[in-house]
Amino acid sequence: MNYQVNDKGYYGRFGGAYVPEILHKCVDELQKRYLGILQSEDFRKEYHVLLRDYAGRPSPLYHAGRLGEKYGCRIYLKREDLNHTGSHKINNTVGQILVARSLGKRRIIAETGAGQHGVATATVCALMDMPCVVYMGRTDVERQRANVEKMRMLGAEVVAVESGNMTLKDATNEAIRDWCSHPSDTYYIIGSTVGPHPYPDMVARLQSIISEEIRYQLVEKEGRDYPDYLMACVGGGSNAAGTIYHYLDDERVRIVLAEAGGEGVKSGRSAATIQLGREGIIHGARTLVMQNEDGQIEEPYSISAGLDYPGIGPLHANLAKIKRAKVLAVNDDEALRAAFELTRLEGIIPALESAHAIGALSQMEFDKDDVVVLTLSGRGDKDMNTYLNGKN
Repeated sequence: MNYQVNDKGYYGRFGGAYVPEILHKCVDELQKRYLGILQSEDFRKEYHVLLRDYAGRPSPLYHAGRLGEKYGCRIYLKREDLNHTGSHKINNTVGQILVARSLGKRRIIAETGAGQHGVATATVCALMDMPCVVYMGRTDVERQRANVEKMRMLGAEVVAVESGNMTLKDATNEAIRDWCSHPSDTYYIIGSTVGPHPYPDMVARLQSIISEEIRYQLVEKEGRDYPDYLMACVGGGSNAAGTIYHYLDDERVRIVLAEAGGEGVKSGRSAATIQLGREGIIHGARTLVMQNEDGQIEEPYSISAGLDYPGIGPLHANLAKIKRAKVLAVNDDEALRAAFELTRLEGIIPALESAHAIGALSQMEFDKDDVVVLTLSGRGDKDMNTYLNGKN
């Protein structure tokens, strides 16, 4: 099977581009030009030089011996937390700022939840001397204060969104409203594999540097270029998309996605979209959406600011529907325990998002010879207040 996007922008039933008429020209231009830009020699050369010399790639593939001993397998952590700005998000923003420049756009907007995408966007805007506006829910502004101050120091305007639950969904709504008001000069750097086509595919391609590196790093460490399991957390799904991109058609590799269970999938306070969602349209794409019987979006909840999104990338919705991926819900308390476990076993403090992937290990059964690659999508500096107030 081909699990990638088709020429109409769909992954099976999911995807497409459902946008207001005022944005049709912008999205249509991007659809027609993005592949040519990404595949051009000039883009590829500049992109890879920036990833190497500016972002610090390749990120290490670390053999987590003590963690693996606990779970009875060989665990490798893909250390995206060691990138410039502290997460995988820089892979995408470096690429998209180059796309924006190729399209002649001079003003950048973005949404952010945990703040990592906002910081990465503000960073590349400073690098390329472009004005930047980042939309962030008021709830997330308060719980991710360090990242807010980083964005401002980098020169970005941070707009605190007061509507709805004041989290990632609401920040995205406001970014789209801004885009509708300034379609001619503004480029929207979407932070995950969500939104109208071609954003899910473009972001996945830009993040695929992760799985590209995993292939040759595993040859060095294990003598083969594939693992038995790939694991990653999913909110919108960009770090997961990058982790699995080059392995989608390799049935030897089992894919495990960890979504945010919040206080429990059946508690009414959860962000487990794949398990709770129904087909619908959100932010320009058909996917799985947390919604009530009238089709109104239900507010998600997670202790993690980067995972409380009521939708999921169409790639992941399709992988779950056709059972190419196994999806596990990891609750708040499980993620907190996993964060402290990783910290004390390996001396690595993970982002709360990544802690959900670590938390999924306890729901798995491995053979001792299994090779497991788990992407550590970000570092935990931004989450210290939550950790200090949490359980250990």
